[in-house]
Amino acid sequence: MRALLKYPTQVGTFYIAQSTDGRFHPLFDDESLGSYRSITHAINDLTSDATSSVLRPKTFELLDTSVLGLPDDPGEWIRV
Repeated sequence: MRALLKYPTQVGTFYIAQSTDGRFHPLFDDESLGSYRSITHAINDLTSDATSSVLRPKTFELLDTSVLGLPDDPGEWIRV
């Protein structure tokens, strides 16, 4: 997978990557949180806490990604 976008938060950096089959994957802590047809769908699921479970590093508590301040506009993410 090739990382395209990143966004740092207080719990760590989230990435949007693209796999060789053209699908987009939100990533956190080197784990894919789903597979999407578009960057927008991947980001929308992150900002609405609709991805697969995200664990807080070290404490392993579940994170609510909707409260991390991730922007829903891909243009506000940092290009990698």
